[in-house]
Amino acid sequence: MVSSKKKIVLAIGMAFGVSASAQDAADGSATPAMTLGQITVLGQATGPLATRNVLTSVDVLQESKISTQVVNNNWQLFGQLPGVMLTQYGQGTTSGKISMRGFTGEGEINAVKLLIDGVPSNTNDGMMPYLDLVPLLDIQSIELVRGTNDPRYGLHNISGNANIVTKIGGNYRTARIGYGSFATRDLQAAVGIDDGSFSQNYSIAYQKTNGYRDHSDAEKFSFAGKWFYSPDAGNSRYGLIVRHHEVTADEPGFLTLAQSRANPDQSPPHNATDGGTRRMSQIALQSETDLGNQLFWTAQLYNNDIDDHRFVTFSGGSRQQERIIAENHVGASTTLTWRPKATSAGQFTVVGGLDTERQNNENQRFFTVNRLQPSQDRNQQFDLNTVGGFIQGIYKPIPALTITPAYRVDKLSGSFTNALTNRVYDINDYGLIRQPKISAVYKLDNAYSVYGNWGRTFQVGIGSATYKINQTNDLSPSINTGWETGVKFRPLQWVEGRIALWQQYATNEARRKINDPNNSSEDIGETRRRGIDLQLNLQPTSRLGIWVGAAVQRAIIMKADAASIATQGNEIDHVPHLLYNFGVDYKVTDALRLSGSVAGQSSYYLDRLNNTGKFGQYLLVNASAAYSINDKVDVELQVRNLANRYYEYVWHDGTQSLHAPGNPRSVHLMLTGRF
Repeated sequence: MVSSKKKIVLAIGMAFGVSASAQDAADGSATPAMTLGQITVLGQATGPLATRNVLTSVDVLQESKISTQVVNNNWQLFGQLPGVMLTQYGQGTTSGKISMRGFTGEGEINAVKLLIDGVPSNTNDGMMPYLDLVPLLDIQSIELVRGTNDPRYGLHNISGNANIVTKIGGNYRTARIGYGSFATRDLQAAVGIDDGSFSQNYSIAYQKTNGYRDHSDAEKFSFAGKWFYSPDAGNSRYGLIVRHHEVTADEPGFLTLAQSRANPDQSPPHNATDGGTRRMSQIALQSETDLGNQLFWTAQLYNNDIDDHRFVTFSGGSRQQERIIAENHVGASTTLTWRPKATSAGQFTVVGGLDTERQNNENQRFFTVNRLQPSQDRNQQFDLNTVGGFIQGIYKPIPALTITPAYRVDKLSGSFTNALTNRVYDINDYGLIRQPKISAVYKLDNAYSVYGNWGRTFQVGIGSATYKINQTNDLSPSINTGWETGVKFRPLQWVEGRIALWQQYATNEARRKINDPNNSSEDIGETRRRGIDLQLNLQPTSRLGIWVGAAVQRAIIMKADAASIATQGNEIDHVPHLLYNFGVDYKVTDALRLSGSVAGQSSYYLDRLNNTGKFGQYLLVNASAAYSINDKVDVELQVRNLANRYYEYVWHDGTQSLHAPGNPRSVHLMLTGRF
């Protein structure tokens, strides 16, 4: 932590929402990290290591690329980051999610660890509804870490992690009102009050929309409050964070191929009573303090609650389901960072951490008719407890070389109760899940750095598959062994880029069986995901900025499970070969700003047999114009899907493809005031 009296402006967030040290950020020129958006850094090295110092592909999306966006859900913000796939279900409260590194957003394998100010925020199955806890105007930055070499997190950290860093401290008052297509009404406000020793941050967001498709009305509300006390001129900080989100939404349902082409905005009659309500809360106590000149300590205690009630009918030939999820997760974590003085052998930093989480989960399903006449199909209660720890060393034998070995261990425990049969089952004894990791970066000169890393992460079954049901032997975790090598370059002051080659190989991979009454998983076998990522940021003039991102990837079943031998050598479903985005920001005058962006992906197979055809290709163009009426008021016009292109999310239910069309061209007008 750095004293506010030094007038420090720090824009990179930490594992617990702690600001990164200026030295860490400055050293970032030699790391693979890339930043999209404006950043200002001043100060001295202190505190824990910054996320950008994880020696892998790290991207930081700054507030300037977040606060002006028109989105219905926060997961849409990740579309600005290279190599991120957005899976757009478009079904009321279940709207979509993110994935990366050849993993999909189908809900079968949820491979991204989500954090909000460092608070673990996945549901039991790894999904990410907690993303919508954070009002848009409260977000300071988004940090995305790809790969297998980050030791800070265990469960769900299969392909990397994403941390939403919010505003803590500062003095500001911001309000935004918006109106757009489909009768979308948006109201947001954020306030920061900071006297140097005690800070208060409040934010609210309200949105109501009729939706593009029939029967897709939605109304949502979010609130966040943060209170932090710094008693010793910024050397320590202790705080409370409270967040709450509620949403009620209708579901338009999925269409057959013929329906989607003939009338994409329709909602079939069998979806007339589909929809749901979701309530989420998060409370966290956080502390951080300098323990002298060389030690820095952080700790947190948190509680997550979600109550999700949904009615869904997947097709005209299926029955309506009532789905009820109630989860409570209580967790704690702590880290200690030691920065001894440099010696003749070089500079050392050592970081160690411990974390635990206790989950109490309930999952029920009923068959219903227009929300009536329920007959129960699932009634499960299960506990999942995790304990993990890591140690990481950062060694710089010479200024140009950084070597980072790390080791993480996780242990799982818990039990499962099937309330329909009153049977209780123990968890699989996965043993100590060991995850060695190592990374290195070498700064060739001021313009080029080369880096490489190797590491292991793990996956266990989802839902009932984590437990010993109808089996006598314990299952082993699936181990993902991954590596990445790349070059970060800055040949000119206004040109910065990164090229990375990566691979992840998984043993005995399992995936959730969608719509399975037992809430179980099935084996896929051994899988290999590999790809090439490219990112380029250009700033040829003070008024013109250009960014380009692309990811070429393949996901293959190398050795299929015996029960699905016909899939061996096939592609994993819903993995496009190409993801890309491109954007231009131009400041015409000091008052007028123009922006445009393109995002797209190639098509994908719908199942592992690769025999259902390929769908999902799209190319979308967005544009915006913002005008500053004065130094306190901005007005902005945004047009999404400018070319009015048709795009969709598609899946296969075993008999037919089912389609969820995306929004056509939409126009939104926003008025933002700073007081």
